[in-house]
Amino acid sequence: MRINNLTVPAIATRAPAPRLAARLAASILAATVFYVDTFTSIESAIAVLYVIVLLLAAETLGRKGICAVTLSCAALAVISYFPAHGFSPDFPSLLRLAVSLSALLITCSLILRNDRARSDLIASNAALKDSESRYRSIFEQSRVALWERDYSQVRYFLMDLKAKGVVDLRDYAKTHPDVISDCIALIRTVAANAAARDLLGDIGEIAPDGSMRSYLAPNEVTFLELMVAIFNQEGSFEGKGNLMAADGQTKLVLLSMTLPDDPSRFDRVVVGMVDITEREMTQKALLEAQADLTRASRAATVGALSASLAHELNQPLGALVVNAQTALRWIDRDPPDLAAIRRSAERMIRDSKRASDIIRNTRSMLSHEIQNPEEVALPELIAETRALMDHDLGREDVTVDVTYGPGARTVAAVRIELQQVLINLMSNAIQVMAETNVARRRILIESERRSDGSTVLSVRDFGPGIAEDAAARLFEPFFTTKATGMGMGLSICKSMMEARGGDLLARNHPDGGAVFEITIPISEKADD
Repeated sequence: MRINNLTVPAIATRAPAPRLAARLAASILAATVFYVDTFTSIESAIAVLYVIVLLLAAETLGRKGICAVTLSCAALAVISYFPAHGFSPDFPSLLRLAVSLSALLITCSLILRNDRARSDLIASNAALKDSESRYRSIFEQSRVALWERDYSQVRYFLMDLKAKGVVDLRDYAKTHPDVISDCIALIRTVAANAAARDLLGDIGEIAPDGSMRSYLAPNEVTFLELMVAIFNQEGSFEGKGNLMAADGQTKLVLLSMTLPDDPSRFDRVVVGMVDITEREMTQKALLEAQADLTRASRAATVGALSASLAHELNQPLGALVVNAQTALRWIDRDPPDLAAIRRSAERMIRDSKRASDIIRNTRSMLSHEIQNPEEVALPELIAETRALMDHDLGREDVTVDVTYGPGARTVAAVRIELQQVLINLMSNAIQVMAETNVARRRILIESERRSDGSTVLSVRDFGPGIAEDAAARLFEPFFTTKATGMGMGLSICKSMMEARGGDLLARNHPDGGAVFEITIPISEKADD
């Protein structure tokens, strides 16, 4: 018969010579029993001896042959009965015949059952051998480092500690550091595949005692965690650990294993290891590169903030110089105009305070300090901004007109930031109109309250408008259309407004000039 593509020998698979001898002996014995039972007057269950014939034949026949021999022997017993007893049988003779036939049937059934059991056993052994062969093939050919280790003794040792009252193995290991060495000594390595040997280098044969002590890195914490998993009777374990290769190099491996439920199976536990040394080194290099990038980003941020300070402080510092020069001229008069000197000094104080506010605001941005919005009255803010820009406006003969829409006089914003944006936009408008020599030098500031609760503050000039090629890059850092510009003003303004949930947009007005719209997202008070 064939089971799982393997030929399984049946009962009849014997060597030719012994098989022929057994059949011949069975035939002679059957003939002898038939003769004695038929032609002698021995009154006993002679037919029972056909059982011996059946046993001899069973060694050389299959199932069908055994059944045929059983029927043949039963037929011979019945045939022998009638010549000796005729058709007037007595009870004792019938009983002997029944005993003989029963013996034949019972023997036949036992032989068939034994044959079936032996076939099943052979098939089971063949399947087990095939399974073991497949497992061994997978074990040897796998590119994952696999070890078969005997943890039975270390488990018994740990369970003994638990029985003695140890509850936390980690705490116990702190006070008894030798327990880890004792556990390592109890572990035996049964087998290792080629990948495991490659992992550790040229280790030769496994140590006679199966110990892996020389390959474990000193003070290895992962081994303690493995012992804790066995101590706590967990179902599996996974962790990172360090191994010492044959050349002394330390390798970081990912270790995983399934811990058996049956304590008796701890004598062959498969341990898988994957070398992740290069992966960890790559990850470490990536983290270092990210740290370098973060430092470079911070340096760039500091540079941008420095450029921002230089740009924003230019106006108040320039105003300080102008007011100081004005004060000197008033002082040189005879007599000095003290009232005018006082006004110049007050403007100098105002400009100095504004420079201080700019520095403080920039510093808060650098340190990520949270500045809460405050209630800002737009008329007051715009009037103050016009006063700050008074010198530039007067020098270029620029007028400023302001229009307030319904409910758009009070907003919630960071005052200094909103004022910085306004000053930048007004300064740009003054410069654009001065450079292009337009006849109508005017800045129009309008406020409008929208249905979503936000307020839009627009600044319009009457210059040539925004060039098509510059529109897409208008808010990019360091992009400028001015010969002496830094390209930071609009970028800083947009960043400040976006940081508060608002926005800064630019477009050309249909009637000429550029319009910059400041969106302030929160409006706490509306004035009609």
